[in-house]
Amino acid sequence: MDRKDAEARIRQLRGEILEHRRRYYGEDAPTISDYEYDMLERELRSLEELFPEFRDPSSPTRTVGGARSKAFLPVAHPVPLLSLENAFGEEEVAAWHARLARVLGRDPGGFVCELKLDGLSVALRYRNGVLVQGATRGDGLVGEDITANLKTVESVPKTLADGPADLVVRGEVFLPLDDFQTLNEERQESGLEVFANPRNAAAGSLRQLDPGVTASRPLAVLVYQVLRTSGGEPATHRETLERLHGWGFPVDSNWRGCGSLEEVLEFCRHWTGRRHELPYDADGVVVKLDDAGLRDRAGATARSPRWAVAYKFPPERAHAVVERIEVQVGRTGVLTPVARLDPVTVGGARVSNVSLHNQEEIRRKDVREGDTVVLERAGGVIPYVVRVLPEARPVLSRPYESPKACPVCRAPVRRTEGEVALRCTSRSCPAQIKEGLRHFASRGAMDIEGLGRVLTENLVDRGLVRNVAGLYSLTKGQLEALPRMAARSAENLLGQIGRSKEKPFEKVLYAVGIRLVGAETARDLASAFPSMKALMEAPPEALQEVEGVGPKVAGEIRAFFEVGENVSLVRSLEAAGLRMRREEAGEGPLGGLTFVLTGSLPGLPRSRAKEALEGLGARVGSSVTRQTSYVVAGEDPGGKLERARKLGVPVLGPEALAALLAGDLKPVGRGGGGA
Repeated sequence: MDRKDAEARIRQLRGEILEHRRRYYGEDAPTISDYEYDMLERELRSLEELFPEFRDPSSPTRTVGGARSKAFLPVAHPVPLLSLENAFGEEEVAAWHARLARVLGRDPGGFVCELKLDGLSVALRYRNGVLVQGATRGDGLVGEDITANLKTVESVPKTLADGPADLVVRGEVFLPLDDFQTLNEERQESGLEVFANPRNAAAGSLRQLDPGVTASRPLAVLVYQVLRTSGGEPATHRETLERLHGWGFPVDSNWRGCGSLEEVLEFCRHWTGRRHELPYDADGVVVKLDDAGLRDRAGATARSPRWAVAYKFPPERAHAVVERIEVQVGRTGVLTPVARLDPVTVGGARVSNVSLHNQEEIRRKDVREGDTVVLERAGGVIPYVVRVLPEARPVLSRPYESPKACPVCRAPVRRTEGEVALRCTSRSCPAQIKEGLRHFASRGAMDIEGLGRVLTENLVDRGLVRNVAGLYSLTKGQLEALPRMAARSAENLLGQIGRSKEKPFEKVLYAVGIRLVGAETARDLASAFPSMKALMEAPPEALQEVEGVGPKVAGEIRAFFEVGENVSLVRSLEAAGLRMRREEAGEGPLGGLTFVLTGSLPGLPRSRAKEALEGLGARVGSSVTRQTSYVVAGEDPGGKLERARKLGVPVLGPEALAALLAGDLKPVGRGGGGA
């Protein structure tokens, strides 16, 4: 490549990389995989080394992260939050090790290896043991103030045990894989755009203008670095991790001290093969020099420390041919296009189907029948289409056309304003009824074992069940007449259906399938409203007092109960014997009172505290509302304590709770004392 071509390619690469950074950091919506991005940066760095006359201090190879959003206030970091040099393969880790030895003039000695979480990097500032500020990494020098959002993340400590007077730490906020999958399923059913991967979901959740949205997402944090402390710098990284744990920070337990390069490489090999066992998305291993003094000697470039390197796991990808694109209809009528593939193996799993999510996603990636596509597994678990290979496209291929009618019942389809999904407009669509039955019978709802896909198909196709209430009218004779349904199987299923009537109100509320009302929101609603009738009559402003319920969720609840067919369904379920009221407080000295527990209670697991309070006649709710009698706040109480103060709900400490459980009712104004 001559000088002129190199200059043109460098300009092109810088523009592409900056645009991808904007999409990744600014919009949380990348359009290429991490591996493809890394390869672009690597090519640019290589060209800048070959042609040093084109080096530029503002080049992406010498800067970190992305631009700060103007929606948040700026936060200057006390020390730069640097990026890491990447190593693709064991040879590059060994080369980094050799460079480090040359810089130090000696063998580097010991290392600490940690898994590299793929989330959002944050800095947490504490004064006198109290969280006072939280910020994103931003460009490494200045981040975004997201303190209010970070305070809603349950595992972020709000106070520390014996922490120094001034402390700033760095950690990674992420979304556990199971929660990521559940969140995307709920968003897809609700017609909302799904997240491409857990990192996007975590970043999008944290950078919300409404902390209530962040609070509704099951985010978690792991902390791994002390940026500044007034209590004396740790001498080693091992000591850093131990101190962080002792102060009360969540620290990943999978780290390992390594005495040699070979031990480091063995750790990388181990987790390359077992990354799918992790509950979170990890894209590599971070190798860090253990000794703090040697770190200072090694120093850093403008972009990354010389004493650490990120070994990146090999990308789990494959090429597959899209044989056809089919459309599935969900329980809320959402039409989801699915690519049926010529089966391929991706990351050790056989993949023959992959969701294309919605019509906009297909149009953006231009996926067509007959295309060859690049597949990856998000979080090493969920397969998705990264991009199409246009060079392999059949000559006569045609763009995908969105259906004008439901593929199951032929009813018209429509797109609701503000949503990306198409929906079937018929409430009697057999596909919606079948998916609704499966949701109703799922483990998190009514938990009716034995009501699987094939049986559901038969019940609906034969007209035995027209909605979920029809399950409670089934007879043994009707079931025995179905294919592969023996007398014993029919008896077992009827027994399961009968036992489901004992499920609590919160399970029924989740099972009926109100859009955007997941299992956790259903629990909070059941805690705030004593009955389905009370919920049906609640105005939007009363609904929004419930933790995690914003205007959109409140609107969906109101819309559900404004449909006569849904009201009739609820009444039919009530007539069948399902519980439409929560269990009220029992008799006892605390009868009539509702408590909410938050934070950890010294020497007393929350489950035991709940049982003890209920044994005294109290109700223990999960959400703080105006109907809550008392909030019991332990260590690291989180957002529920702030909500209690906002609503004027009395707060009790662990000592007051201990007194209550010992029979002293003075803390709640009973038995001759004030609160």
